[in-house]
Parts: sequence; C-alpha cells; structure tokens
Amino acid sequence: MYNLLKGKRGIITGALDQNSIAWKVAEKAHEEGAQFVLTNAPIAMRMGEINGLAEKTGSQIVPADATNVDDLTNLFTQSQEILGGKIDFVLHSIGMSVNIRKKIPYTELNYDYYQKGIDVSAFSFHKMLAVAKKLDAISEGGSVVALTYMAAQRTYPFYTDMADIKAMLESIARSFGYHYGLEKKVRINTVSQSPTKTTAGSGIKGFGDFYDYANAIAPLGNADAESCADYCITLFSDLTRMVTMQNLFHDGGYSSTGVSDIVMQKMGLEE
Repeated sequence: MYNLLKGKRGIITGALDQNSIAWKVAEKAHEEGAQFVLTNAPIAMRMGEINGLAEKTGSQIVPADATNVDDLTNLFTQSQEILGGKIDFVLHSIGMSVNIRKKIPYTELNYDYYQKGIDVSAFSFHKMLAVAKKLDAISEGGSVVALTYMAAQRTYPFYTDMADIKAMLESIARSFGYHYGLEKKVRINTVSQSPTKTTAGSGIKGFGDFYDYANAIAPLGNADAESCADYCITLFSDLTRMVTMQNLFHDGGYSSTGVSDIVMQKMGLEE
C-alpha cells in the first residue's frame, strides 16, 4: 500500500455486499490509511452485509436516506463528530431504477417510477453536495466522486431511464464542481465504469451478454470493481488535486474503441 489516504476522513455510500464497488472502495480506503463512515438507506442495510464491512474496516455506520435533506444533514454532522474533523472525501454510489427492475421499456416508462429513480440516483447527489456546502463539512481541497455509466453519452436500450438519470448526475458534478471548486477548492468528478458484475448491474436485462460484448471491444477488457476502487482512491488522494468537473472513463478503453478484431471475427467480417 502507498498510504495515499493516510490521515484522511471520508464518507462512503452504497456498500451493499462484497460485489459492490463501494465495498471495494471501503476496503481500499482502509488499506490506504483512511478513516470513514459507511452509510446506506435503512432498507438496503437490512438487505446487505454492511455490518461485516464496518467491523473489517473499523468503521461506524450512519444510516441515511440520500433523498432526505434532514438525513443527509445528520450524516455529515455525525460523521464529523465520529471522525474528529471535516470530511476529505465522499463516494456517491447510489443508483436505482424501478422501471428497469420491472422491465418496463423506455418508450413506456412509468413516470412515478422515473421520478423516483431521478430522486434516488441524481437529485441525491445535488442534495448531498448542497448539505455539505451549507455545513462547510468538506475540507478545502476535498474530493467527491460519483459512479456513472457511459449510457449518459450513448444509447444502450436496456439501460432505459437510468441513461437520462446518469446524464443528469454528470451535469450536477460539472455544475456543482464549478461553484464548490471556486469557493473551497473541492473537487467533484464522476467515474464512468465498465459493466461490472455487481448485484445491481446483474439485475439489468441482457447484462451478461453485454458484459461479454464490452469485454470483447475493450483492448484491456472490462475493468472490475476492485480496479475501479483503485481509481477512486487516486481521485480521493492529493495526487489528483487539480482534477475536477470531469467524467472519467474507467473501462479498459471501451469508450474509445469503435470495433475490435475479436468482434469482427465473431461476426465473420474478417478473413
């Protein structure tokens, strides 16, 4: 380990089980010397294994509904009390689509479900940042990272309303990143990750086939949850103190590859 986060304090959202990217980020942050609070919605905590992660990393858990400003205020207030100072890094790893869960096509979206997805997966990011700024809870030069996906830029039919929601998430990172950077030098970035075999990702229709397709396109193959965690740690560290308002692709080169030899061979397009 490199002690990249030695002495730093953080908040990590969304760790559900050992397949979660947030779970891997917590393990890596602990290895790199950070102290942090874990948080998730109460219902997600009942479904997951977060207590084991807290024990493993010597962390405390503060339940919070990320759509609720009062819960977020309590989260940032308690976290500073528990950790003994301002927060240096935050991971936003929160995403949910009832439309996807119920397999509703994009052209027939249920708008109540759509609104719920926006609130949970995008508005929560703005609320989190707004609460932190109001409380002056993030230290100068701190870093906030949200996880996103390339469907914000390109159409993936199976990703339905989450594509729109992730586009909003990335826009919030840019817009809030300007204001928070100007006032407190706080960095805000999104990481656009490869399709990853998490509990949430695997629930998307056709995920397995697309995972294999993306893996065949990307020259380095798909980036797994552990390597995504490594990348997030560098963004939390002082080594990236001038990186902000960026959507950063962590996908083995998939986003820059038009077509691969492997895919062409499989389609019989190469002699």
